[in-house]
Amino acid sequence: MSSIPTAAAPAATVPRLSMTQVLLCGAAIVTLSMGIRHGFGLWLQPITMERGWTRETFAFALAVQNLAWGLAAPLAGMLADRFGVFRVLVVGSVLYAIGLVLMGLATSGLAFTGSAGLLIGMAQAGTTYAVIYGVIGRQVDPAKRSWAMGVAAAAGSFGQFLMVPVENWLIGSFGWQNALFILGCAALAIAPLALGLREPKVPAHAGPTQTIGAAVREAFAYPSFRLLMAGYFVCGFQVVFIGVHLPSYLKDQGMTPQVATVALALIGLFNVFGTYAAGVLGQQFAKRHILAAIYALRSVAIVVFLALPLSPASVYVFSAVMGLLWLSTVPPTNAVVAQIFGVQYLSMLGGFVFLSHQIGSFLGVWLGGLLYDRTGSYDVVWCGSRRSPFWPRCSPPTCGRT
Repeated sequence: MSSIPTAAAPAATVPRLSMTQVLLCGAAIVTLSMGIRHGFGLWLQPITMERGWTRETFAFALAVQNLAWGLAAPLAGMLADRFGVFRVLVVGSVLYAIGLVLMGLATSGLAFTGSAGLLIGMAQAGTTYAVIYGVIGRQVDPAKRSWAMGVAAAAGSFGQFLMVPVENWLIGSFGWQNALFILGCAALAIAPLALGLREPKVPAHAGPTQTIGAAVREAFAYPSFRLLMAGYFVCGFQVVFIGVHLPSYLKDQGMTPQVATVALALIGLFNVFGTYAAGVLGQQFAKRHILAAIYALRSVAIVVFLALPLSPASVYVFSAVMGLLWLSTVPPTNAVVAQIFGVQYLSMLGGFVFLSHQIGSFLGVWLGGLLYDRTGSYDVVWCGSRRSPFWPRCSPPTCGRT
């Protein structure tokens, strides 16, 4: 990182929650919130076939979801930093449940975009990393902060590994609509878990007095913060395109739905190890080097996957490798923000970085559906997903399989 400010001096000693309590409740919340959304790709074909929609209709709703999530993340983080995470998590839990139910009831593309897109996107902003990492940053000792963020990210990964097979089973056993209603009930469990993250009140004299506006201006004035946002844009484009469109891509190539389910589950399983390892490594090595390595290795993995003959084995190996790199960017990115700017507004500043991620996610998921409908394949988007600052050129005719 270049030209970085010095973080504010540590605040005066204030009461803290138990680190175990913070990690258990935070991990459980992220497991639910991230686990539910990671399986949305399983609904693409049953919903579009029954409703008579194009893939672009489904993909656009999911793209709006990612954009709404990103746009709401700084506001959710600001409210969490100002009023505490408990209220934000409870509102997010209720919105999540309502969004899932309305997603199952929607009979038009507009209604589906409003529920699966806007409502669930706003719910995710209030129940995922930006909010949870703010608590971790304030309540966990700096010497263990990167490790603790890795634990929380690993929980989200475990949620994907756990929930994708569960969601596939729910769809097969109860139908895609009832499966969404059941998940809506599960999302309400976030509210009682939020009780474990109610932070003690900080004495009026404790901590820095920097205003929200000053914190935002300071962050955006530094190239390092803007570089973090650029890297997260690439991250969002890659992972959300793969997460949503991989099942349909594999089916188009003649693979069974079971292969896609195993692939998504493997991404979640190996991401548990990848995110935890990134958190541990962040305590020992420069976090910017860790991030550069992750982005470069992702591009290499995509290129190799597209170059080799497609088979269940190649899909599983690709999923395992991508799993190791999936959310491993999250702990070092948020740890860098905390290290540079302090923890007073960590949820809000993390939300701004995450907004860049979600703009990339919007383009990845929407362009996946749009270009598939226009060209009949995912080739062009596969090409884009392998591009990064570390892999500048891509030749469209060889980027994917038709």
